Amino acid sequence: MEFITQTWQWYVAGPLIAFTMFLLIKMGKKFGMSSNLRTMCSIGGAGKRVDFFNFDWKKDVWNLYVVAGVILGGFIALQFLSPAVPQINQDVVLKLQDIGINSTNTTFLPTELFSMESMLTVKGFSILLIGGFLVGFGARYAGGCTSGHAISGLSNLQLPSLIAVIGFFIGGLVMIHLIFPLIF
Repeated sequence: MEFITQTWQWYVAGPLIAFTMFLLIKMGKKFGMSSNLRTMCSIGGAGKRVDFFNFDWKKDVWNLYVVAGVILGGFIALQFLSPAVPQINQDVVLKLQDIGINSTNTTFLPTELFSMESMLTVKGFSILLIGGFLVGFGARYAGGCTSGHAISGLSNLQLPSLIAVIGFFIGGLVMIHLIFPLIF
């Protein structure tokens, strides 16, 4: 089997995303990943206790297929379309080594952050718990996640989505340049 060693060019992937968004808009659908958690909670019966989850989830079940496709696509890409670990820029490797991350260019995810051993420490578990809470709170507070606002909201020319995306980028820059070095 021959492996695909390069990503799709922007002029192929961009129009495919645009065409997908066009179809969703024509069908009256909105794309986003965080809304699936609401759908799953509603399916599980959370609507009996919290009004936010009390809605007709059956009209949004199509979006659960998107989640399944993302999971399946990620698995296929990792198992069959990825011949080697992607190599990152040497300057980035050196910066990561300065803060104690030495497994770059050897694994897909740095083991210092994503191994079971590191996740089961007090520090690792705290980062997962606090980070998960902040991501969940932020997605709910912003009315959607990065994929929903950046892909669906911006393609619908929604000003709140533009503001949310700007906030996501600022938050990411603050995290990686100011907070991340303090944690590690």
